[in-house]
Amino acid sequence: MLIIDKLSYQSKLRYVNAGEKFFFSLATLILCVIARSAALCLPVLALMSLLTVVKSGTPLRRYLQLMAIPLAFLIINSLILGLSIRQTPLEVFAIPFGSWYLTASRETLLYSIRVFVTAMAAVSCLYFLSCSTPMTDILQVLKKLKCPKLLIELMLLIYRYIFVLLDCAHSISIAQKSRLGNISFRQSLRSFGQLVSALFIQAVRRSGRLYDAMESRCYDGDIRVLSENRPPKKAELALILFFELFLLAMTVIVRCKV
Repeated sequence: MLIIDKLSYQSKLRYVNAGEKFFFSLATLILCVIARSAALCLPVLALMSLLTVVKSGTPLRRYLQLMAIPLAFLIINSLILGLSIRQTPLEVFAIPFGSWYLTASRETLLYSIRVFVTAMAAVSCLYFLSCSTPMTDILQVLKKLKCPKLLIELMLLIYRYIFVLLDCAHSISIAQKSRLGNISFRQSLRSFGQLVSALFIQAVRRSGRLYDAMESRCYDGDIRVLSENRPPKKAELALILFFELFLLAMTVIVRCKV
Protein backbone atom coordinates (compact mmCIF):
# COMPACT_ATOMS: atom_id res chain seq x y z
CA MET A 1 0.00 0.00 0.00
CA LEU A 2 1.27 3.48 -0.87
CA ILE A 3 2.08 5.77 2.04
CA ILE A 4 -0.40 8.43 0.99
CA ASP A 5 -3.12 5.79 0.58
CA LYS A 6 -2.40 4.42 4.03
CA LEU A 7 -2.59 7.92 5.50
CA SER A 8 -5.99 8.52 3.89
CA TYR A 9 -7.48 5.37 5.43
CA GLN A 10 -6.04 6.22 8.87
CA SER A 11 -7.11 9.87 8.73
CA LYS A 12 -9.34 11.39 11.41
CA LEU A 13 -11.34 12.95 8.56
CA ARG A 14 -11.79 9.61 6.81
CA TYR A 15 -15.54 9.52 7.47
CA VAL A 16 -16.26 13.18 6.74
CA ASN A 17 -18.34 13.66 3.60
CA ALA A 18 -16.00 13.32 0.63
CA GLY A 19 -17.86 15.98 -1.37
CA GLU A 20 -17.11 18.58 1.31
CA LYS A 21 -13.40 17.85 1.25
CA PHE A 22 -13.33 17.71 -2.54
CA PHE A 23 -15.09 21.07 -2.95
CA PHE A 24 -13.03 22.71 -0.20
CA SER A 25 -9.71 21.57 -1.67
CA LEU A 26 -10.55 22.22 -5.31
CA ALA A 27 -12.15 25.64 -4.76
CA THR A 28 -9.25 26.79 -2.59
CA LEU A 29 -6.73 25.56 -5.15
CA ILE A 30 -8.49 27.39 -8.02
CA LEU A 31 -8.68 30.65 -6.08
CA CYS A 32 -4.99 30.43 -5.16
CA VAL A 33 -4.05 29.91 -8.79
CA ILE A 34 -6.26 32.82 -9.91
CA ALA A 35 -4.95 35.19 -7.22
CA ARG A 36 -1.28 34.20 -7.58
CA SER A 37 -0.42 36.35 -4.60
CA ALA A 38 2.05 35.46 -1.85
CA ALA A 39 -0.02 37.42 0.69
CA LEU A 40 -3.01 35.17 -0.03
CA CYS A 41 -1.28 31.86 -0.74
CA LEU A 42 0.95 31.84 2.37
CA PRO A 43 -2.05 31.78 4.79
CA VAL A 44 -3.68 29.08 2.63
CA LEU A 45 -0.48 27.02 2.75
CA ALA A 46 -0.32 27.37 6.54
CA LEU A 47 -4.03 26.55 6.97
CA MET A 48 -3.97 23.48 4.73
CA SER A 49 -0.81 22.18 6.38
CA LEU A 50 -2.38 22.70 9.81
CA LEU A 51 -5.57 20.88 8.80
CA THR A 52 -3.61 18.00 7.30
CA VAL A 53 -1.34 17.53 10.31
CA VAL A 54 -3.63 18.44 13.22
CA LYS A 55 -7.17 17.82 12.02
CA SER A 56 -6.49 14.90 9.69
CA GLY A 57 -3.85 13.32 11.93
CA THR A 58 -1.05 13.01 9.38
CA PRO A 59 2.31 12.73 11.24
CA LEU A 60 4.35 15.92 10.87
CA ARG A 61 7.48 14.04 9.79
CA ARG A 62 5.57 12.16 7.11
CA TYR A 63 3.90 15.36 5.88
CA LEU A 64 7.25 17.14 5.60
CA GLN A 65 8.62 14.21 3.63
CA LEU A 66 5.69 14.45 1.23
CA MET A 67 6.11 18.22 0.86
CA ALA A 68 9.84 17.79 0.21
CA ILE A 69 9.07 16.00 -3.07
CA PRO A 70 7.53 19.00 -4.90
CA LEU A 71 9.69 21.44 -2.90
CA ALA A 72 12.92 20.38 -4.60
CA PHE A 73 11.36 20.69 -8.05
CA LEU A 74 9.78 24.08 -7.28
CA ILE A 75 13.02 25.52 -5.91
CA ILE A 76 14.81 24.63 -9.16
CA ASN A 77 11.90 26.02 -11.18
CA SER A 78 11.90 29.28 -9.19
CA LEU A 79 15.64 29.72 -9.69
CA ILE A 80 15.18 29.29 -13.44
CA LEU A 81 12.37 31.86 -13.47
CA GLY A 82 14.14 34.35 -11.20
CA LEU A 83 17.59 34.27 -12.77
CA SER A 84 18.62 35.18 -16.28
CA ILE A 85 21.80 35.18 -18.37
CA ARG A 86 22.38 38.35 -20.36
CA GLN A 87 25.09 40.76 -21.41
CA THR A 88 23.71 43.68 -19.35
CA PRO A 89 23.53 43.35 -15.53
CA LEU A 90 20.27 43.97 -13.67
CA GLU A 91 19.71 45.87 -10.42
CA VAL A 92 19.51 43.13 -7.77
CA PHE A 93 22.78 41.32 -8.42
CA ALA A 94 25.04 40.28 -11.29
CA ILE A 95 27.72 37.58 -11.36
CA PRO A 96 30.05 38.08 -14.35
CA PHE A 97 31.52 35.24 -16.37
CA GLY A 98 33.24 36.42 -19.51
CA SER A 99 31.14 38.99 -21.31
CA TRP A 100 27.90 37.63 -19.80
CA TYR A 101 26.18 38.02 -16.43
CA LEU A 102 24.12 35.72 -14.24
CA THR A 103 21.74 38.38 -13.00
CA ALA A 104 18.27 39.08 -11.65
CA SER A 105 15.85 41.96 -11.45
CA ARG A 106 13.35 42.82 -8.76
CA GLU A 107 10.44 41.92 -11.03
CA THR A 108 11.74 38.48 -11.95
CA LEU A 109 12.53 37.63 -8.32
CA LEU A 110 9.08 38.71 -7.15
CA TYR A 111 7.50 36.73 -9.98
CA SER A 112 9.45 33.58 -9.10
CA ILE A 113 8.48 33.95 -5.43
CA ARG A 114 4.79 34.31 -6.35
CA VAL A 115 4.92 31.22 -8.55
CA PHE A 116 6.72 29.24 -5.82
CA VAL A 117 4.28 30.17 -3.06
CA THR A 118 1.25 29.63 -5.32
CA ALA A 119 2.46 26.19 -6.34
CA MET A 120 3.18 25.17 -2.74
CA ALA A 121 -0.29 26.34 -1.66
CA ALA A 122 -1.86 24.33 -4.50
CA VAL A 123 0.16 21.25 -3.50
CA SER A 124 -0.96 21.63 0.12
CA CYS A 125 -4.60 21.66 -1.07
CA LEU A 126 -4.07 18.42 -2.99
CA TYR A 127 -2.25 16.82 -0.06
CA PHE A 128 -5.10 17.70 2.28
CA LEU A 129 -7.54 15.94 -0.04
CA SER A 130 -5.34 12.90 -0.73
CA CYS A 131 -4.28 12.44 2.93
CA SER A 132 -7.87 12.54 4.20
CA THR A 133 -9.89 10.93 1.40
CA PRO A 134 -9.36 7.46 -0.11
CA MET A 135 -9.28 7.19 -3.88
CA THR A 136 -12.53 5.22 -3.99
CA ASP A 137 -14.37 8.07 -2.26
CA ILE A 138 -12.92 10.61 -4.69
CA LEU A 139 -14.12 8.47 -7.60
CA GLN A 140 -17.60 8.38 -6.07
CA VAL A 141 -17.62 12.18 -5.95
CA LEU A 142 -16.58 12.32 -9.62
CA LYS A 143 -19.36 9.89 -10.44
CA LYS A 144 -21.92 12.14 -8.73
CA LEU A 145 -20.53 15.07 -10.73
CA LYS A 146 -21.44 13.13 -13.92
CA CYS A 147 -17.88 12.57 -15.08
CA PRO A 148 -17.64 10.10 -17.99
CA LYS A 149 -17.85 6.50 -16.83
CA LEU A 150 -14.94 5.52 -19.04
CA LEU A 151 -12.67 8.08 -17.36
CA ILE A 152 -13.67 6.93 -13.87
CA GLU A 153 -13.13 3.26 -14.73
CA LEU A 154 -9.71 4.00 -16.21
CA MET A 155 -8.75 5.93 -13.06
CA LEU A 156 -9.92 3.04 -10.88
CA LEU A 157 -8.06 0.38 -12.89
CA ILE A 158 -4.87 2.46 -13.16
CA TYR A 159 -4.99 3.14 -9.42
CA ARG A 160 -5.45 -0.57 -8.74
CA TYR A 161 -2.54 -1.48 -11.00
CA ILE A 162 -0.17 0.95 -9.30
CA PHE A 163 -0.08 -1.37 -6.28
CA VAL A 164 0.12 -4.53 -8.38
CA LEU A 165 3.04 -3.29 -10.50
CA LEU A 166 4.87 -1.80 -7.52
CA ASP A 167 4.67 -5.12 -5.70
CA CYS A 168 5.85 -6.96 -8.82
CA ALA A 169 8.73 -4.51 -9.34
CA HIS A 170 9.74 -4.88 -5.69
CA SER A 171 9.86 -8.67 -6.00
CA ILE A 172 11.95 -8.52 -9.17
CA SER A 173 14.32 -5.98 -7.60
CA ILE A 174 14.88 -8.20 -4.55
CA ALA A 175 15.60 -11.18 -6.82
CA GLN A 176 18.14 -9.12 -8.79
CA LYS A 177 19.90 -7.85 -5.68
CA SER A 178 20.15 -11.37 -4.26
CA ARG A 179 21.98 -12.38 -7.45
CA LEU A 180 24.35 -9.36 -7.36
CA GLY A 181 22.48 -7.65 -10.18
CA ASN A 182 23.64 -4.22 -8.96
CA ILE A 183 27.32 -5.03 -8.36
CA SER A 184 28.44 -2.39 -10.88
CA PHE A 185 26.96 0.61 -12.66
CA ARG A 186 26.88 -1.22 -15.99
CA GLN A 187 25.24 -4.24 -14.42
CA SER A 188 22.72 -1.95 -12.66
CA LEU A 189 21.67 -0.45 -15.98
CA ARG A 190 21.30 -3.89 -17.48
CA SER A 191 19.25 -5.10 -14.49
CA PHE A 192 17.03 -2.02 -14.69
CA GLY A 193 16.33 -2.70 -18.37
CA GLN A 194 15.46 -6.30 -17.59
CA LEU A 195 13.19 -5.16 -14.75
CA VAL A 196 11.30 -2.77 -17.04
CA SER A 197 10.85 -5.38 -19.76
CA ALA A 198 9.69 -8.04 -17.27
CA LEU A 199 7.32 -5.53 -15.69
CA PHE A 200 5.84 -4.66 -19.07
CA ILE A 201 5.23 -8.32 -19.87
CA GLN A 202 3.63 -8.89 -16.46
CA ALA A 203 1.39 -5.84 -16.94
CA VAL A 204 0.14 -7.12 -20.31
CA ARG A 205 -0.50 -10.61 -18.95
CA ARG A 206 -2.29 -9.40 -15.82
CA SER A 207 -4.44 -6.92 -17.74
CA GLY A 208 -5.60 -9.78 -20.00
CA ARG A 209 -6.40 -11.96 -16.99
CA LEU A 210 -8.25 -9.09 -15.32
CA TYR A 211 -10.40 -8.48 -18.38
CA ASP A 212 -11.20 -12.20 -18.67
CA ALA A 213 -12.19 -12.27 -15.00
CA MET A 214 -14.44 -9.22 -15.46
CA GLU A 215 -16.06 -10.77 -18.54
CA SER A 216 -16.73 -14.02 -16.68
CA ARG A 217 -18.56 -11.97 -14.02
CA CYS A 218 -20.91 -10.34 -16.54
CA TYR A 219 -19.03 -7.07 -16.95
CA ASP A 220 -21.31 -4.65 -18.83
CA GLY A 221 -19.09 -1.58 -19.03
CA ASP A 222 -19.77 -0.32 -15.51
CA ILE A 223 -17.64 -1.17 -12.46
CA ARG A 224 -19.83 -0.99 -9.38
CA VAL A 225 -18.18 -0.24 -6.04
CA LEU A 226 -19.98 -0.20 -2.70
CA SER A 227 -19.95 3.20 -1.01
CA GLU A 228 -21.09 4.47 2.37
CA ASN A 229 -23.58 7.31 2.60
CA ARG A 230 -22.16 10.07 4.78
CA PRO A 231 -24.44 13.12 4.59
CA PRO A 232 -22.71 16.52 4.91
CA LYS A 233 -23.10 18.52 8.10
CA LYS A 234 -24.67 21.96 7.86
CA ALA A 235 -22.13 23.56 10.20
CA GLU A 236 -19.21 22.26 8.12
CA LEU A 237 -20.84 23.39 4.87
CA ALA A 238 -21.47 26.86 6.29
CA LEU A 239 -17.86 27.15 7.47
CA ILE A 240 -16.48 26.02 4.10
CA LEU A 241 -18.79 28.39 2.21
CA PHE A 242 -17.80 31.33 4.44
CA PHE A 243 -14.11 30.59 3.94
CA GLU A 244 -14.41 30.28 0.17
CA LEU A 245 -16.43 33.51 -0.09
CA PHE A 246 -13.80 35.31 2.00
CA LEU A 247 -11.05 33.86 -0.20
CA LEU A 248 -12.98 34.89 -3.31
CA ALA A 249 -13.31 38.46 -2.03
CA MET A 250 -9.60 38.60 -1.27
CA THR A 251 -8.84 37.22 -4.74
CA VAL A 252 -10.95 39.92 -6.39
CA ILE A 253 -9.20 42.62 -4.35
CA VAL A 254 -5.78 41.24 -5.24
CA ARG A 255 -6.55 40.98 -8.95
CA CYS A 256 -8.03 44.49 -9.05
CA LYS A 257 -4.78 45.90 -7.64
CA VAL A 258 -2.68 44.25 -10.35
